[in-house]
Amino acid sequence: MTASKAILTDDFGRKHNYLRISLLEKCNLRCTYCMPADGIALSPKASLMTAEEIFSIAQTFVENGVDKIRLTGGEPLLRKDFPEIISKLASLEVSLSITTNGILIDRHIAVLKQFKIKKINLSLDTLVSSKFHTVTLRDQFQKVIDNLHLLLNNDFEVKVNVVLIKGFNENEILDFVKLTQFLPISIRFIEFMPFAGNEWDRSKMVSQNEILFQVENTFSSDKIQKLEDEENFTARTYKIKGFQGNFGIISSITNPFCDGCNRIRLTANGKIKNCLFSNAETDLLTPFRNGESITNLISDSIKNKKKVRAGMVTVSEMDDPALHFDNRSMIAIGG
Repeated sequence: MTASKAILTDDFGRKHNYLRISLLEKCNLRCTYCMPADGIALSPKASLMTAEEIFSIAQTFVENGVDKIRLTGGEPLLRKDFPEIISKLASLEVSLSITTNGILIDRHIAVLKQFKIKKINLSLDTLVSSKFHTVTLRDQFQKVIDNLHLLLNNDFEVKVNVVLIKGFNENEILDFVKLTQFLPISIRFIEFMPFAGNEWDRSKMVSQNEILFQVENTFSSDKIQKLEDEENFTARTYKIKGFQGNFGIISSITNPFCDGCNRIRLTANGKIKNCLFSNAETDLLTPFRNGESITNLISDSIKNKKKVRAGMVTVSEMDDPALHFDNRSMIAIGG
């Protein structure tokens, strides 16, 4: 089949040019919203994509219109062949970026620079060391903070992902916003979302309106600047005038952005997910290893994509665990 961007266009006219590849299911943190308390059953190593398979499958997507690839995990930097994966993907005509918890990134500064990877999303849900241990079950707060500054000192473009959970860190919203006064970073406040084993319920969410209420009650209205949203945006972005950085709100539950979704997810064991909320997956790795074309499988998956959140149109539908309990845990999907 001749390469065609049409295979990445769904029935609602959305063109999918952004591929998020999970490199593995393991992580060196145990964030409660990401990994169930009892852990997960890891895929056997033999069922995970090799560096060459990651490259070859990604190449198929690129030939059909993908021009942006983000590497995720688990924690992608735990892959011992991470430099090899980067070197292969860098040969494709794409914008490369990664999402990381930041603990190991100091070891990879040179290779990231070598292959001109400038965009880093760093997960950090609290600015309080004791609370960091509470949510991650690890004492790595200072390492993450040090590596955040290391990235900035080396001119990386850093977005800080903050999953907001009521009763845990909603009282730090303003602290994160004030961080942008002195640091050229983009804070991304992310609504708590339901995945297998994370005990989600709507009462734990912090909505876009609640975030803006706090900001508007601290800064005068003429100080808060609404920035133009990017094409295919996930975060609605704002800036406090005079501050170096900015902040955005990713409100997948209360204010979804599905109309402009351009993202496809490839799990570490080679399965495509056409929506973060969907429990439907299409195995690409098995037919690929059998020497079969995967183009039609990709096309079928994209065509089957629902208009909104895997068919969960209303927030009340999200309250029904039967509609999402058998989705993967976040750690096994990749952000």
